[in-house]
Amino acid sequence: MAFITFEESLENLRESFEQPKLSEQCFIDQALGRVLSEDIIADANSPAYPTSAMDGYAVKHADLARGRITILGDLPAGTYSEESLPSGFTIKTFTGSLMPKGSDTLIPIENVEVEGDEILIKEGVPEGFSVRPVGENYHEGEVLIKRGTKIGFAEIGVLASLNIAQVRVYQRPRVAIVATGSEILDVGEKQTNPSQIRSSNQFTLEALTHIAGALPTRAPLTKDDVESIRETISQAMETHDIVVTTGGVSVGDYDFVKGILQEMEPQYITKGVILKPGQHIKIVKAGSKYIVALPGFPYSSTVTFILYVIPLIKMLMGQTPALPYVRAVLQNDYKKRSKKTEFVACNLSYRDGTYYCDLEGKKSGSSAILTNMLGDTGLMEVPRESGDIEAGTLVYVIDLKAL
Repeated sequence: MAFITFEESLENLRESFEQPKLSEQCFIDQALGRVLSEDIIADANSPAYPTSAMDGYAVKHADLARGRITILGDLPAGTYSEESLPSGFTIKTFTGSLMPKGSDTLIPIENVEVEGDEILIKEGVPEGFSVRPVGENYHEGEVLIKRGTKIGFAEIGVLASLNIAQVRVYQRPRVAIVATGSEILDVGEKQTNPSQIRSSNQFTLEALTHIAGALPTRAPLTKDDVESIRETISQAMETHDIVVTTGGVSVGDYDFVKGILQEMEPQYITKGVILKPGQHIKIVKAGSKYIVALPGFPYSSTVTFILYVIPLIKMLMGQTPALPYVRAVLQNDYKKRSKKTEFVACNLSYRDGTYYCDLEGKKSGSSAILTNMLGDTGLMEVPRESGDIEAGTLVYVIDLKAL
């Protein structure tokens, strides 16, 4: 299989997918960030009856012309009366109270003056003023929250208002992260020679997995040894939906991951992409599980994880795989560095209704510069067929804060 375009690789990934993970019951106080596996449908109108939207006096609108209206009593929130309001009378009504039967308008307290057992109308209001109609929030049978929605604070509030204590959500995918390389050291591990480097990939990708809503497992760092890598991947596949490796996918003598994948005789989704960074990425499917072999350089592994693993996690949780792209005005000239699709770290801002991106402070060099992703950063997509891009051009950018 030759290297394919970025667009083809995404299409292959989508076509390889069969169905989301199974669902499970979840209490709503534990549901934040989970993804609904069912539609939430209103079982009644809200409000079910005309309701006061503020403190005031419930009246028949025609009675406002009288100038004076007799106070019959009051109706605090949480109380209910079967009696119908007669003409010429009013009932003091409070925010959230049911409107008395026979009334059609609420006149605010500040629009009247109380004289004994009467109100004097100082300023009239239109018919229906400050009355919440039946179904103002929603109507019975209305789909309020669609399946595939990531649950936020508003969804939890609506669920509680519907008296729903538990909801069905998709199970979280389990993602194993396997960092390979004899030169890498774990955090806290002592360096014994200058060729050793500190590994960050497993922590960066673990954080991205959490952001995507999945459950990560950091495997122990694995040296460049075929048997060790094979055993680590094999064990991870037993209990995880996705196994992500970093390093060992290029063309060096010690890049063993690609050979181990070939031994498994999996369904190849891609053996390489016309992409910068990350052209040597390998994605395979073994049964219902995925192995995504990423480059070892920190920037490369981070970008390719965002481009491929996060959409895969989304699909496993019943969501669309789309990433949060925005259209932004490029504020610097950009000189294209290759004939590949490029993803370039840029500063992303939003001012006066427009997104802007620039390259100030972003270093140009190898795919190891993870610091380029610090700050309010996006990933500018530069199409394969594109040449240099002039300042002022509208470009597509992945908003990393919106992942």
